[in-house]
Amino acid sequence: MSYELTGTVKEIFPEQTFASGFNKREFVINDGAEKFPQDIKFECLKERVELVGKLKQGDQVKVSFDINGREWNGKYFVNLVAWKVEAESGAAPTSDDQPPPFDPGDEVLDEEVPF
Repeated sequence: MSYELTGTVKEIFPEQTFASGFNKREFVINDGAEKFPQDIKFECLKERVELVGKLKQGDQVKVSFDINGREWNGKYFVNLVAWKVEAESGAAPTSDDQPPPFDPGDEVLDEEVPF
């Protein structure tokens, strides 16, 4: 199941590449809620990392994403994995219209980085 959230880009983090060759890049958007605004962190994986390179702080965007959850050493983690980012000003989308197939084997298996 896919989800969407619209907001303003608040922060963009550097790309991370792991020893396995796996890479990801994270960014934060603020949902702009009037009473209790939320800062939501997303990640782009592998070839989708290029989506984040097109963003600037302050951009109004709509993010299409999947929710991935997993257990590691008795702890549970949830990640919001973005697969499409669209400018809200009506600009062209920055990705395909379909999410990539999720393969749990693509995830980082590094003991220092459990998620």
